[in-house]
Amino acid sequence: MTNELAAEAAQVIADLTGVASHDCVLTLGSGWGGAADLIGETVAEVPAEKVPGFSANGVAGHRGTLRSIVLESGRALVLGARTHFYEGKGVDAVAHGVRAAAATGAKVCILTNGCGSTVPEWGPGTVALIGDHINLTATSPLRGANFVDLTDLYSPRLREIARGVDPGLPEGVYAQFPGPHYETPAEVRMAKALGADLVGMSTALEAIAARAAGMEVLGISLVTNYAAGIAPSALSHGEVLEAGKAAGPRISRLLADIVRIIDRAGPGVARPLADAD
Repeated sequence: MTNELAAEAAQVIADLTGVASHDCVLTLGSGWGGAADLIGETVAEVPAEKVPGFSANGVAGHRGTLRSIVLESGRALVLGARTHFYEGKGVDAVAHGVRAAAATGAKVCILTNGCGSTVPEWGPGTVALIGDHINLTATSPLRGANFVDLTDLYSPRLREIARGVDPGLPEGVYAQFPGPHYETPAEVRMAKALGADLVGMSTALEAIAARAAGMEVLGISLVTNYAAGIAPSALSHGEVLEAGKAAGPRISRLLADIVRIIDRAGPGVARPLADAD
């Protein structure tokens, strides 16, 4: 059913945008929305609720539309309607955006987010590449005997392209918690002990679904706050929005430059995804 819904959504996207296929998809998290205006010309913008499986956005800081943008060589689909796991709509709803994008033909998936940091040197405003993740949601977007290799889930090729744009980008491990409550200081200490440099409430489940759909994945985080127990004060979503707003122009330009180089480079070499049992 998930693949059928994704195919239906892809057809509606093509019909409403007039664009038969897309080459890459971007999910823009808190602070990253301005990049859509910099990567190319928007030829169509569709309210999310008009596309099967999508819904109007319920989280401040996220734009509830799908945009088709012309790049130098290809087309980008920008998802401003992200379903978070904590919204209670189920993991299929969380994965639907990237699955629909894959059904439009996208081969590259760029996932961004705003997150907390467990690294004292990575304060608010830091942009970090995701090199790996820890999924603490206790679920997966995959079902059945679908054994997808996640060794290189976050594409080394795409991370190298990003570092070519900004050699100073640090790289870390992102831990996805279910939310919507912020993590406790004890949970942050646990995540840090497990190897997490970044903590948030998105990205990991979407990345798994994107990889299973055959896409190369690039994950980029904006640190909007120190995580609980490291932060000097109580956490709030307002703080996240303010940090995203302050960093917005800088990180939007960075992401636009990365997308431009990825577009010129073209898709990477596909490799087998599943290991049959």
